[in-house]
Amino acid sequence: FEEPAGRNMRMIGGKTMMDRNAPDAVLDTPRSGYDDSKELIEKWHGVGRAHYAITPRFAITSSPEQLEMAGALASEHPGCFIQTHLSENHAEIAYTAELFPEARDYLDVYERYGLVGPKTLLGHAIHLEDREIGAMAETGAHPVFCPTSNLFLGSGLFDDAGLRSRGIRSGIATDIGAGTSYSMLQTLNEGYKILQLRDQKLTALRAFHWITRGNAEVLGLEDRIGTLEAGTEADIVVLDARATPAMALRMERAVSLEEELFVLQMMGDDRAIKDVYVSGVPRK
Repeated sequence: FEEPAGRNMRMIGGKTMMDRNAPDAVLDTPRSGYDDSKELIEKWHGVGRAHYAITPRFAITSSPEQLEMAGALASEHPGCFIQTHLSENHAEIAYTAELFPEARDYLDVYERYGLVGPKTLLGHAIHLEDREIGAMAETGAHPVFCPTSNLFLGSGLFDDAGLRSRGIRSGIATDIGAGTSYSMLQTLNEGYKILQLRDQKLTALRAFHWITRGNAEVLGLEDRIGTLEAGTEADIVVLDARATPAMALRMERAVSLEEELFVLQMMGDDRAIKDVYVSGVPRK
C-alpha cells in the first residue's frame, strides 16, 4: 500500500488470511488474521486511491473459525472488496467438500460466512454447479478468468459465454501465483485460446473492453477508471502495435482498428508498452 500511495496509483489489496493446510511460515490464526486485516483496513481503505480487499486465500486454507472472522470483517466494513478462489480443479473441489460437509457446494462455503456479494471476486471459477452459477447471478458476485494460470496448471476451460448468458459479469486477470505473465496482453492471448477450445470467440474489441472498462465495471469503479471521459482518473497505457519486427510485418496487412488490436492481443507483450500514465503523470 505504501508503494502505490507514493505514486498516486489505484491499489486494491489485502493481507492473505490462511490458518491451515499451508507452510507454517505463512500461517496466521483466526484472531491474528482478523486483527491484522482490521488494522490495515483502518489505515488504508479509502485513503487516497487505496481500497482494501478482505482475502481468505481459499476454503482449504481457512478454517471455519477464520472464515467466520473474514465474514465479520465484511459485515463491519461493507465498502471493502472480498477476494478468494473458487473451483479451479476437481481435486480441490472434492477436498473442500470433505472439509465442509455441511455446505451444498464450494460457493456455499463462502455464502454461509457472508462472503458473497457484489464486491466479491472469485478467482478461476471453472468447474461450477448450476446452483453456484445461479447464486452468483443473484448476489452479483464476480468470477475472475485467469487464463495463463488455468493453462499452466491444466485446470480446465473457463465458460465465459455460459456465465454471460446467465447475466454474470466476469473479470479477467493474470493470477500472480500460477500465472505465467504479468502482462494483460499475454492474458488476452491465452484467454483467446481457451475460449477457442470452448467454441467461443474473444474478439479484439471485446478483449480490450474486458481489460479496461469491463474490469472497471466488475470492480464498481467504471465512473473513475477504464474510460477516457473528462474528469476521470487518467491511468493510461499507450500501446505500439509495431513494437517488434514480427508485429510490424503483420501490421502491414491490418486495415482496421480491430485488426490492429488483434495484433496487440496475440503478439503484444511488455515491448509494446510505449508510455504509462498514472493519474495523468508519465511513469514509465
